[in-house]
Amino acid sequence: MEGQTFAGASRLVRYANFVKLPHTVFALPFAFVGATLASYHAPVTAAMVGWIALAFTCARFAAMGFNRIVDRDVDAKNPRTRMRELPSGALGVREAMVAVAAAGALFIWSSWQLNRLCGLLSPLALGWVCFYSYTKRFTRWSHLVLGIGLSIAPVGGYLAITGAWPDPWWLPVVLAVAVATWVGGFDVFYALQDTEFDRANGLHSIPAMLGERRAILVARALHAITVTALTIVGVATGGGAWYAVGVAITATLLAWEHHLVKPGDLSRLDAAFFTMNGVISIAFFVCVLIERLR
Repeated sequence: MEGQTFAGASRLVRYANFVKLPHTVFALPFAFVGATLASYHAPVTAAMVGWIALAFTCARFAAMGFNRIVDRDVDAKNPRTRMRELPSGALGVREAMVAVAAAGALFIWSSWQLNRLCGLLSPLALGWVCFYSYTKRFTRWSHLVLGIGLSIAPVGGYLAITGAWPDPWWLPVVLAVAVATWVGGFDVFYALQDTEFDRANGLHSIPAMLGERRAILVARALHAITVTALTIVGVATGGGAWYAVGVAITATLLAWEHHLVKPGDLSRLDAAFFTMNGVISIAFFVCVLIERLR
């Protein structure tokens, strides 16, 4: 069984595994980070929190489901992924398309429930996260395309509360850079396990282009940018001790993540990819929230 999947054959389990439901833990907390930072300038209601959660969940379902549909031929060839729901026949392609279309429509609808700006931007966001699915076929920088897709979460969370672009204008951009480089870095790690397969099948990735050692160095550089960008956001927003704790936890866990993954030894990749990054997103959000509630 592939990592971060549930055992069982029920329809619910199939859909959860189809979109890798546990991976929601990566970016959803950052959507709430954006909302928390926005709460310094506009009030937050329980309804807003609910619509943010629904919009993000639907967007992620649509993006991941679309990726599985586009990649089903590639997944069928890869021993690591050939038992995914579409290649194995656990879900039909038409059924998957209907589910993705429904999730996309629900994302756009829930964005309009937040405010006009979010509603207007929602098709662009959905288009970008679906565009990612094609990028591995023509560019080695697909990791950053994915990162930019997930970086929409904190920006969307911020705009969901304020309904307007903030001042300073660059604040959500820097926050997006932090998430984009964080995701891009750990996606480079994830791609390490398919280096030879990608090369053999004409797919593009940083590990396939540079090899394991240099790809890990690229991930390290991206994560250094992550910590720097989060620090800049803290300075710009007047973040206090708890925000600083969040940045420190993030830096420490990223360093440990890089300790776990070494060239020629990917035995602890699952812990580095899923466990460390899940803890990072949740811990950082908790610190930002505590700072706000003080």
